[in-house]
Formats: sequence, C-alpha cells, structure tokens
Amino acid sequence: MIFGPAVSRIVPATVLSLTLVSCSDSTSGSTVLTAEMPLHLEDHLEAATILGSEVPADVPAAVEWRFDEPQPDWTSARLPPSERPVQTPTANALRLRVEEANRLPSGNLLRAIIYVDLPDWKREDWGHVLVRARTSENISQLGLAFNLREDRGAQAPPFRFTGELVDVINDGSVQTYLLDADWSAPWEESWEGPWEQLLIRVFAEEPAEIDILSVSVIPKEANYAAAPAGVRTAVRARASRRTLYTHAPGRLEYRVRVPEGGRLDVGLGVLRDDEPVTFRITAAREGDQAVILFEESYADREHWAQRTVDLSGLSGQTVTLTLEAAAERAGTVALWAAPTLTGNRNSDKLNVIFYIIDGGAADYMSVYGYNRRTTPNLERLAAEGAVFERAYSNSSWTKPSTASFMTSLHNSVLGGIRGEAASPLPEQAVTMAEHMHRAGYQTAVFVSNPYAGSLSNLERGVDVFRDAGVTPPSGSSAELHQDYWQWREAYPAEPYWVHFQTTDLHPEFDGKRDAVAPFVGMFIDPEQRETFYAWERQLAAAAGFTHAPWLSLEAIDETGISYTAFFNAARSIYDENMAHQDYQLGLLVERLKARGEWGRTLLIVAADHSGAAAHVPDPFPPRWGPLFTSSVTRVPLIVVWPERIAPGQRFSQPVSMIDMLPTILDLVGLPMPEVMQGQSLAPLLLGEEGWEPRPVILDEFAIEASGELSGYIEVIDGRWGASLLIDASPSSDLVGTAPDIPKSRVGNGSESLHRRPCPLAALRPLERSLHPAEPARRAARPGGEVH
Repeated sequence: MIFGPAVSRIVPATVLSLTLVSCSDSTSGSTVLTAEMPLHLEDHLEAATILGSEVPADVPAAVEWRFDEPQPDWTSARLPPSERPVQTPTANALRLRVEEANRLPSGNLLRAIIYVDLPDWKREDWGHVLVRARTSENISQLGLAFNLREDRGAQAPPFRFTGELVDVINDGSVQTYLLDADWSAPWEESWEGPWEQLLIRVFAEEPAEIDILSVSVIPKEANYAAAPAGVRTAVRARASRRTLYTHAPGRLEYRVRVPEGGRLDVGLGVLRDDEPVTFRITAAREGDQAVILFEESYADREHWAQRTVDLSGLSGQTVTLTLEAAAERAGTVALWAAPTLTGNRNSDKLNVIFYIIDGGAADYMSVYGYNRRTTPNLERLAAEGAVFERAYSNSSWTKPSTASFMTSLHNSVLGGIRGEAASPLPEQAVTMAEHMHRAGYQTAVFVSNPYAGSLSNLERGVDVFRDAGVTPPSGSSAELHQDYWQWREAYPAEPYWVHFQTTDLHPEFDGKRDAVAPFVGMFIDPEQRETFYAWERQLAAAAGFTHAPWLSLEAIDETGISYTAFFNAARSIYDENMAHQDYQLGLLVERLKARGEWGRTLLIVAADHSGAAAHVPDPFPPRWGPLFTSSVTRVPLIVVWPERIAPGQRFSQPVSMIDMLPTILDLVGLPMPEVMQGQSLAPLLLGEEGWEPRPVILDEFAIEASGELSGYIEVIDGRWGASLLIDASPSSDLVGTAPDIPKSRVGNGSESLHRRPCPLAALRPLERSLHPAEPARRAARPGGEVH
C-alpha cells in the first residue's frame, strides 16, 4: 500500500570498480554528518551542496477568480433546479444561499452547486484549489467536484467525479480552505480526458448562506518554486511523507560518515506520469571518482517507489553521498521521500509504540474487571507491565483530546475548537512526533481518524504518515498494523517511534458497527442485531435525524423502547469489536517478540476518550453529566517495558492522558518540553522518588462567534469532581436549572457536583498564549502536496 518493492538496479556498495561518473568537487571543508541515530537527510539541507536544480522560469501561474467583481462564468445554469443556490453579488463576494428546495433525496442535508467551465486543462497539472469564504450561519461543508454529467440518471449526481470536502468555520471570519485538485473518490470511474468544469459544492443541514470571496487553482509545480531544493509534505496512495525536492537536472551532495552496516532508505516520487525522472545515487571518497550505487527512471505520480541502497561496503568511511535527478524537461520536480541513512543499531534508546484505541472504554475491558472476557491479550500485557486504574482523557472526543496528549497542553491553551475540523495545532506547540524526530528517531503515524492526524496538524515531524479511514472502521487495526509492518520492512533501523490510533470501536456514519469475522456474533445474535439497528433508526426519526443519533433519553421515552434492551445490544456489538481489537493487538505483540524487538520496546496502550463518543450508552444514564463521567473520559492506560518496569503493578491514583508526553520523554531519556501541563509518570512506574499526586483537569472549549472561549473546566481528585461551565453569553439551558440538579454518583467512584455557569472572566488565567494564526484549512482527505 505504501511502499514499493525493491528493484534489481541497485548496485552493491562493495563493488567500487563499477561505472564512474565525473569527479565530484572537493568538499573536504564541508560538514560531515554522522548516523549514530537515524540520519534524516531532509533535515540537513543546510549541510548539503546544491548543484544545478534551478527553478524553471516558466512555472505555471495560479488562476484566481475574485468575487469583488462580477464573475459571470461562475453559474449553476446547467444544473437541475434542486442543485442551484440563490446567488447574490455583494460588494466583495458572491453570496450563496442554500434553500429547503436543495434538500438531497436522503433527506439529511441540503446541497447547492456552482461551477465554471475550464479551458483545455489537464487535471494532473494542478495541485490545489483554495476557496476563501466566510459565514456566520450553519453551513457545514464545502467540497469540490469535477466535470458535469450530461447523461445523468435518476440517482446519479450532476458531476462525474467527487472531490475533497472540508468542514466550514461559522464564526463570520474569512477563512481559506485548501482542497486537493488531483483527488477523486476511489469508488468512482477512472479519470479520462480533460478537466472540463470545476464545481464548488455547499452543504448545510438547514437553510443558510455563505460568501465566496475568491477561488484559486494552484499548479503542482508552484509548491516547489520557492527554492532550488527544499522540504515539503507530499501524499501518495494514502501515505504522507516528509519529502526532499529538487529540480532536474540537479544534485544534492552530503558529506557523511557511513555507519557499520550502512544503508540508505528512500522513497521516489514524481508529479506527472508523462515526465519520468531518472533518480541516481552515487558515493565518492575524497579525491576519488563517484560510483553509481543506484539508478532508476520512475514515472508513477500516484505511488511512492520505496528503495534501499546498500552502503555496507563503505562502512566507517567518509564519502560524498549524492542524490541526483535528471529529466527530459529542465526544471522537472524530483521527490526524495524520507531519505534516511542508518546502520547497525548502536543506540540504547528505546523503541516507542504509542497505541491509542479510539473510543476505548476501560469499563468494557476484562483487564479492568468487566464481566465479559473482551481483552485477554491486554490481560497478558498487564501482567508484564503496569495498569493505571483511574486514567482519564482530557476531553470527551478525539480532536481536543489527541491534541492535548500529543503536546501536554490543555485544549483551552491550544486555542479551543472552531468547528469540528478547524483549529489545527498552533506552530508554537511542539508535538510528541516532533520531539522524537528531533532526537533522531524514525517516526511514523498510522491512524484511521483524521481528527488524530492532518485535521489537527499532527503530521508534523513524521517521516511516514497516514490518516485515511478504513471500511469498515471495525477492521482498522488489521490494516494499520499491515501498514506498520510495511514501514518496518522499508525502514528497519532503530530506534523508532510510532503512533497508532485505531477505529475498531467507532461506528460508521450510518451507525453500523459490526465486528469483522470471526468476532461478529460473539455476544449478540443476528436477530437481536437487526432489532437494535431498527431501534436506532426509530430513535433517529424521533430525534429528527436521518441516521444513527447520539442517544436521546427523551427519544427513548417517546418511542417506548426498552433502555435496558437497547443498552445491552449496543454494548454487545461494542464488545465484539473490542475483542477483535484485542486480538489484533495480541498479534502485534507476538510478532514484535518473534523479531527480538520486544525487550527494547516501550508499549503504551491507552485511549482518547471512553465509550460515549463511540455511541455506547451509559448503563446508568444521567439527564446531564459531567465530562468526568466514567463512560465519557475514563480510559485504559497500560505501560509495558519488559526490562525496566516491574510486572503486575496496578496504580489506583488518578492520572491524566496529558501526562503521556512527559512520561515518554522521561522514560526514553529525552529532555522535557519547555512548556507542559502534564507530569511524568516515570517515577511512579520505576518505583523512584519524584511523583506527587495532583488533581486531574479536563477542559474542552469552543470559540464563539465573538472570538471568546466557552466550555467546561473540570477537576477530579480521586473522590470528588467539580464541573464548571464557562459561558460568554449565559443563555445555556443549564443556567438557572443547574442549582436544582442534585449531585449524582457516577460509575467511576467519584461524586459529581452540579455544573454552575461562570462568567468568561473566570477563564482569563488560561488565555491562549499559543493562539494560532489562520492557516489554510486542510481538507479531510489526503491526496496531494501541501504547502
């Protein structure tokens, strides 16, 4: 999926009498790079000598339509009436209003479309579409589509190819949305012929309007026109790679000392199928001629070609290592993905596997005492390491929670959330991947939830990255593990850091959440399963939805469905998925042991939130409930390091997922972050001094249209919990009623006090010193180069 096979055109480095190329320039005074840890060549561009690699003078220009003047070419005239928005020119924008008449046949969304006819364009020439827009109404998404369908059937959309979608920010500010121009849905017909029309799709749940200020189409080559050589993130076949780019003809020369057992692992990529690039790698000792170690012509724009060059014959020697690209057209872009020089392991640094089970509820794991044996493999892991009985996520859903534990900073400090897919991490917040990469670790992220990836700007510092979804989501762990093992075959050096975030326990958008065979049917029979899904549809209709709703107790009361029966069916399906997740995790550990890596690997198994956000009802549902309710934020936390952490430990002290970054850095011997809000659990795990109990804090904030933060701050000290509502404009239903709500005991052994509203001024100590600027918003699906 991610990495291509090896090829026979690689030349052994032990044969130094092979074809010679011109003598390299003397570079005896240049910096000599070493590889005690994996050496990421793209991180050392300043140490390279750049020869040639000139930016072509004829880089295509971007095409822009600005709506502060009439743009009559943008229309909806050839679309059916049900797809046409109401268009109103304003002083600086084109206002599109989506009406009830635009409701899709499925009934759950309104959709309206505008388009423009294009000249004789080839879509492979173009990289991105930038849409500048603003709205303060309930517009949910913007999306692309391509080429009108003239032979439309009754159920077919009015376009031939579906493009990317991005969630919209509704605070009235001007936002720039970045969408891939060279991506279409994999289930659609293959693209053939020219790019004839560009369509902009607008989605809403109810009538609303949005102002389009401009639309720009950016050529692919424009991503690489800033310098003769540089580093970009590029995407091929669901895999993002940190990529060094050059322009043909061009060379990058590095002075390196080759380690024992040296090898260079690198991916090759191109922008176009019709412009092959010849990639060549050479090595030369000072004063000698350069020897060709590898040469290949490559022209597949949709996939990476993963290659390995054997440098073991040059072990211990200082050489000039050259990455060279040639092409028929001068200026053609060559992509060198994650070029990494490694050798035999000579570091005592731990490998780290940070394994997050998205929506994993400790309450439904037998390792935590649940009465079904859903996690026998986690039980075995617990016997080898340490279990935290009361671990909490920092927020109730993936995006704020993952961003917090990856930075050890609370959601409020990171700036809160603007809409679900907005608010990427500010650049000042250093992620776990960045810490590990800067220390020389090979880094990889395999997640099937974009909220744990590109939608949160978490691809930073990652050599190989994927956040594409899996169908069905319940099979994600098997696919992500396969991606991981492909990466390990391509980049076998150590140490490495990898982040998994599986979605085995998350339902699909239509509510289906069936486990994969042979786990389906383990705890619920087919008739009960279908009855449950029928109940969900009934509850959806009662709550005004068209598909699987969040559980509404009012809808339960209205329909007369037995809550007990509904809960038992939901948890049984969840338990089947949990059993599959546990099985796959067991296979992963077995293979690590078989490869001899287990003893030098730190494994942390945890979750980003508990079962409620994975649509598992609470067994004792409150009519309201704090974030620290067990079904919302109590998560598993199991830490295994066979050589250092004593087996069989169980800790009852409350701890937080925000402690993960300092804990991992401490255990692997790296410096602590300059700014953090968590604390290292390493002293507790290793039986040393230095850990003190502290209350666990949860916070979750949204950015209001006024720009103010509103949300919740909650504190747990092990027995008591306090929940505080921060409301910029006290209009919440909780205001005035909260004092009448009695305290209620929840399933985690804590007692909860009622929420009480608080003026926004109470939040001032948490003002966002790391508040981000407004970058272009990355679309939800990867598929092309990103600035």
